[in-house]
Amino acid sequence: MPLKKSTQRLSHARLALESEAMSRLPSPDPVQRRFFPECAVRLPSMRRWLTGAGVFLLALFAALPAAEAAYAMAWGAKPKYPSDFKHFDYVNPDAPRGGSLNRDGFGSFDKLNPFTLRGIAGAGLGELMFETLGEQSWDEPFSVYGLLAEDLELARDQLSVTFRLNPAARFWNGDPVMAADVRHSFEMLTGKLAHPRYGQYFADVRQVVVVSERVVRFDFRQQNHELHLILATGMPIFSRKWGDGQPFDQVALQEPITSGPYRIEAVDFGKSIGFRRLEQYWAKDLAVRRGMFNFDRITYKYFKDETARLEGFKAGEYDWIFENSAKNWARGHTGRHYASGELIKKSFPHSNVAGMQGFALNMRRPLFQDQRVRQALALAFDFEWMNRQVFFNQYTRTASYFANSPMAAQGRPRGAELALLESLRDRLDPAVFGEVPVPPTTTAPGSLRENLRQAITLLKDAGWAVAGDGRLRNAQGQSFDFEVLSYSSAIERIAVPWARNLARIGIGVSLRTTDPALFQRRLDNFEFDVTTHSFGMSSTPGNELFQMFSAAAADQPGSDNLPAIRNPAIEAIIDKLVRSRTRQELEAAARALDRVLRNGWYMVPHFHLATHRVAFTYRLDYPERLPIYYAAQPWMSRTWWFKPDPRVKDPSPAKSADSR
Repeated sequence: MPLKKSTQRLSHARLALESEAMSRLPSPDPVQRRFFPECAVRLPSMRRWLTGAGVFLLALFAALPAAEAAYAMAWGAKPKYPSDFKHFDYVNPDAPRGGSLNRDGFGSFDKLNPFTLRGIAGAGLGELMFETLGEQSWDEPFSVYGLLAEDLELARDQLSVTFRLNPAARFWNGDPVMAADVRHSFEMLTGKLAHPRYGQYFADVRQVVVVSERVVRFDFRQQNHELHLILATGMPIFSRKWGDGQPFDQVALQEPITSGPYRIEAVDFGKSIGFRRLEQYWAKDLAVRRGMFNFDRITYKYFKDETARLEGFKAGEYDWIFENSAKNWARGHTGRHYASGELIKKSFPHSNVAGMQGFALNMRRPLFQDQRVRQALALAFDFEWMNRQVFFNQYTRTASYFANSPMAAQGRPRGAELALLESLRDRLDPAVFGEVPVPPTTTAPGSLRENLRQAITLLKDAGWAVAGDGRLRNAQGQSFDFEVLSYSSAIERIAVPWARNLARIGIGVSLRTTDPALFQRRLDNFEFDVTTHSFGMSSTPGNELFQMFSAAAADQPGSDNLPAIRNPAIEAIIDKLVRSRTRQELEAAARALDRVLRNGWYMVPHFHLATHRVAFTYRLDYPERLPIYYAAQPWMSRTWWFKPDPRVKDPSPAKSADSR
């Protein structure tokens, strides 16, 4: 969910991409949302950023006899935690507090407002400052508990949701969080001056009504199985005073007035940004915050390239690194500091839906509008060779947009999935009703040679043939050439072998690496041929799918729909999915969606990993029990802590951490 439950597009889930630099950018930033590191599984785009925010659980709202206020909500299940729970199971409620944590940023940043389209926001803003009405649990598929709001009431007809704010909730300037601030935040986020993603994401909200000073109601245009939950977890709340009434897109350099545990302490644009924990943070004793945010200070230091980033970590410039490169993990994290135990590297398992990462083929370009051409390009991607020769056999090939979950389509459609597809048969390719496509393989009896032969046949059927000069050309004599755009040279580890295979059938591929700011602008305006992209999925997908796959998103600058997917049947399936009332209905619709997307060959699939790879200083510690569905970096920022240095007598955590 860069706008969603725990996505963070974010989230996350925040997938597998050898372009390691991608995770270094701040969470709300489009570059990080789109390019998940080599294998860092993230929750949906808006989810990665919103992984931290959430709301309360609604235990199977369909079972409620009438509308009633609740401390928590869940979709498709009952809340795990009772109303009197003390803390989440995946935190240490007695974690020591203190110390100054150093983290890494990548590239640069030029603004402090993460909600506008132009520019790159500083790292940590969404993760540390902005809160939502509720907090999502990381050990349940989609459950949220009250944070800014102390309870919620879903209307009996499910066409509105009402939040009552916690009287203790305060912004860092001392002002109470009021219903008018909630409405203001919604209006700014969905207005024309904010990133257009928010307006589309909350399009089903008809109006926001301030019922009283601390009660706010959202009225819906139609029923939606999770809109009340998304409003709770996916809408950051900020003060009406932020910006002093300036147009929202001009509020770029002012510190946001927020209710989170940190505020900005120092900024050196493009180089570093530091945050200081608020001693009087209003929510520090709430069950949804106990054991969290244990560092006194967090500073992000920016690095311009991956080599400097890795060497900076090994030299003690910052305290942990979320590693996205198989090569770095295997060969870079070595040396005397690791041998001595000063630096530790560890893989943490997770159960996140892997989503789909791959090369996005921009169908706004005539070159990629034929499905046979797109499938031919996928046939030239030799994952098995790449995994063996480049990635140290660390990865699993991604076949589905919902990989690593029951929502991945398999075989032929049947049951409820088939019934849904049958209702759309006149709008679907007949191939959708056959075996679901799987990425080509070069494992025996398969081979790259045979795959390239199939690719040549498909290209010939699409009007392309190898000419006398060895180049692939159409009837007009145009050669088949395209450019792969990235902002990190690390992408070459994936793109170069693919380009080499395509050259064997007469296709010319060039690589262009640009700086992150220009890269982001080009993607926001869809000015590329091919680029790496990740569709991060959550365990309970919903509204964010429109931002990924709808025709409206294809024309919306800054959207996740980089391939320009325009298929009425896909939108009909998504509409069915977001209206589902049971987990079974949702999974059937997701499998139908997965099947149609895979038949379209909009992406050249890459790979994924079921662990988070982290290297960190021995001074850091973490809870014994891991969450189930989580993005690595928000989890670490929220739940880790500094442990006392045994080499220092009577250490002060803050002082000893600062001295590193």
